Amino acid sequence: MLTFSLTVVRHGETQYNKEKLLQGQGVDTSLSEPGLQQAEAAGLYLRELRFSNVFVSNLQRARQTAEIIMRNNVHSSGVEMVFDPLLRERGFGIAEGQPKEDLKNMANAAGQSCRDYTPPGGETLEQVRLRCKKFLKSLYQRMVDDHSCSGQSSAAVGTEAGAGAAESGTDGPLAGLPDDGMEGVPLHALVVSHGAYIRVAVRHFVEDLQCSLPQDLKMSKVLSACPNTGISRFVLTVSPSESGPALSAVRCVFTNRKDHLTSRNICYITH
Repeated sequence: MLTFSLTVVRHGETQYNKEKLLQGQGVDTSLSEPGLQQAEAAGLYLRELRFSNVFVSNLQRARQTAEIIMRNNVHSSGVEMVFDPLLRERGFGIAEGQPKEDLKNMANAAGQSCRDYTPPGGETLEQVRLRCKKFLKSLYQRMVDDHSCSGQSSAAVGTEAGAGAAESGTDGPLAGLPDDGMEGVPLHALVVSHGAYIRVAVRHFVEDLQCSLPQDLKMSKVLSACPNTGISRFVLTVSPSESGPALSAVRCVFTNRKDHLTSRNICYITH
């Protein structure tokens, strides 16, 4: 068995985010000035964590965010960033580049909710979920390949104690610290992706994988939209199976955290 924590970060703000325009996959914009500041704030917040692996959407806004986070990190300078198209934003077809209000109007005209509506040429939520599942399968394999024979202690490769870390710890209050949920879990992967994709991924963890949740975390918070550079964390245990490493336990530590985006922190960066 192998236990590791997974920190998921949404990219920083772009001009399209500010103007409430849909980006999807076809619009590959860079971070705005506030987005760069948000990424710096996230990097400073996460700077003391030791990332063993980093996986990033290959779209520019995610790449920039990940590069800034890793540039600030004091322990992970030699870690390779893997740019994976499976982590791209949901495709919105003909609605990309258009105001989000246009998507609502399209959905209303089709008699559907905006969340469930797929514009022509876009990805359905089910297609995004399948893409997420494919990424997770590759993530499990990569973590096992990189770490199960690395000469670490047995605790580092997921003994029963390590698996317990993924299953327990849901009742105690969080300290609000960057390393919340990582005690006793020596491996730590970072993922940088996109808002709609992250929302689908979190729903997959909770609804399909029966992820355990902190008692004080409301479901509305868990499944809410992730803000720019919002941070979520899960602890996962994978076990061997005939078809490769498979998830055996998953725990949610927190979702959509934005402590680093206080006006005080942003002001500190700009000065």
